Amino acid sequence: MALKIEARRQISTRMLYMTPFIAVAATVVAGFFLFMMLGADPFEALYVFFISPLETKYGLSELGVKAAPLIMIAIGLALGYRANIWNIGAEGQLTLGAVCGGAVALAFWEEQGLYILPLMALAGMAGGAAYAAIPAFLKTKFNVNEILTSLMLTYVATLFLAVLVFGPLKDPMGFNFPQSRMFSDSATLPIIWEETRLHIGFVVALLAAVAGWVLLTRSIIGFQIRTLGSAPAAARYAGFDRTRLTWFCLMLTGALAGLAGTFEVAGPIGQLVPNISPGYGFTAIIVAFLGRLHPLGIIASGLLMALSYMGGENAQINLSLPQAVTGVFQGMLLFFLLASDFLVRYRVRRVKPLAEGV
Repeated sequence: MALKIEARRQISTRMLYMTPFIAVAATVVAGFFLFMMLGADPFEALYVFFISPLETKYGLSELGVKAAPLIMIAIGLALGYRANIWNIGAEGQLTLGAVCGGAVALAFWEEQGLYILPLMALAGMAGGAAYAAIPAFLKTKFNVNEILTSLMLTYVATLFLAVLVFGPLKDPMGFNFPQSRMFSDSATLPIIWEETRLHIGFVVALLAAVAGWVLLTRSIIGFQIRTLGSAPAAARYAGFDRTRLTWFCLMLTGALAGLAGTFEVAGPIGQLVPNISPGYGFTAIIVAFLGRLHPLGIIASGLLMALSYMGGENAQINLSLPQAVTGVFQGMLLFFLLASDFLVRYRVRRVKPLAEGV
């Protein structure tokens, strides 16, 4: 008996929106057995991973701190993915945004003023957008695959940051550690919840999600993005400019990633260091798909993925589990999401092999 994969004639919209919940449930079940194999009490481990991080004021605030960059980056990625424009290099754009925003903070290190933070944000957005312009140019001019170029540029950005913090931007009073000066008070984000690290960047992330929803559903360019992704032939017939949309989506994603990078160094970190992000640019890809490429769904998925970072840290501290547990959970979540999507769109059917000689 042979197996055949065939596309379903009709895709259930309800099931398509149920797949994120199915993927989360499957991940929890798989996590139960994973913790058991690691020698931990699975019930205690799941509690430490998913529940205990949210039991305190500090834990709830940290959820917002970690979710903010994920939401901002995923909004830009989702718009591009809706148009079949595949930016995989948001991590590099985040890094360049952090470098540009941090450079402004260091340039005004001895000054105070309300203008410093807006300048940092603008510089970070410009840096991220300029870095995303490289794959946009190569894609539109030479038809170079944007997946490869954006991804490879991530490692260039990481090395560039390392050169700066080991060299020209290194703190002269920092005992030769690879880090910049600590930013001044005017170059750090305001805290919106006392006695925590939750900063105004979380509010900006929520506003970005709302703005992304308005752009996608209430504007001409949003209609063009959706049409280009779902019906490319219709988009060409209607005269939609794919080149212009490619530039727009890539640079918008770069700008949001750059802003997220600036908020990281102006918020929780407070300076430039060799490792700014634990992989937010890559994790935001999962956030975008888990949120069904919908800006408002991305808020919920961003909070969930932020919880995975906190849960991994908790499991490492309280249960002595390896730090890699976070990455394993995120990978399982993506796997089950893709598997669920596949089964919604396709079905596996058994077919009888043809008899010999027929």
